[in-house]
Amino acid sequence: MNLDLSDILLVTALIVIGALFWRSHGIRERALTATRRFCERQQLEFLDESVGLEKLTLSKDHNGKRRITRIYRFEFTVTGGERYEGRTVVQGGVTQRVELPPHRYTPPPEELH
Repeated sequence: MNLDLSDILLVTALIVIGALFWRSHGIRERALTATRRFCERQQLEFLDESVGLEKLTLSKDHNGKRRITRIYRFEFTVTGGERYEGRTVVQGGVTQRVELPPHRYTPPPEELH
């Protein structure tokens, strides 16, 4: 079996694309976990149990290095009647923050007077 340079380049390209896809999937799973935990802490209902990639860009981190930044969109509710869209920002594979729009707040029953 003879391998040409083009065959080697093709296999290498496929391996690189597969590795990038695998890493991207792992980052998405970490964003999903971070979003789920955030919603639990804030007593929000995380709807559909999913995050969707909204934006992929390059931005500088706190050290001035350029990193790939992914913004994932998700939906949540407080009352069960209204859906709100939040965003989870992941920079360089690390969740930076979860952003929520203004929304209704219903205090737990023990806090009502």
